[in-house]
Amino acid sequence: MKTYSAKPADIDKKWILIDAEGVVLGRLASIIAMRLRGKHKPTFTPHMDMGDNVIVINAEKIQLTGNKRADKRYYWHTGHPGGIKHRTAGQILEGRFPERVVVKAVQRMLPGGPLSKQQMTNLRVYAGAEHGQEAQQPTILDVASMNPKNTRSA
Repeated sequence: MKTYSAKPADIDKKWILIDAEGVVLGRLASIIAMRLRGKHKPTFTPHMDMGDNVIVINAEKIQLTGNKRADKRYYWHTGHPGGIKHRTAGQILEGRFPERVVVKAVQRMLPGGPLSKQQMTNLRVYAGAEHGQEAQQPTILDVASMNPKNTRSA
């Protein structure tokens, strides 16, 4: 028995479209991270970029469970003494770039390193329903119907 290791010629990348409207953020991010790494494929090779190209639309309509919209904070530092700042998830979702919440959630579910940075370039997140990848003819992945817990019940 030999261990299979994919070569660049063996990699087959597909385009996947995911509608994030009403889907819980963490569950969506874990599915996207798995697709970006290529772990859903039987030919998965850890050191190769085998994942699919993922397009996420309606990122501004993502759902957060519990009080995370008000309590979850995103921190950054300005570089000056005492320069730590934060914004809540609700402020970011209502702000100018609501897609950053989805991007950060996916980025933090991937292992750190150069390969993860390369895999993040295969992710395209849009706040609204419009996207510029119609020419790639992406297949639709319905995350909301995969599991009843993927959508937030009011």
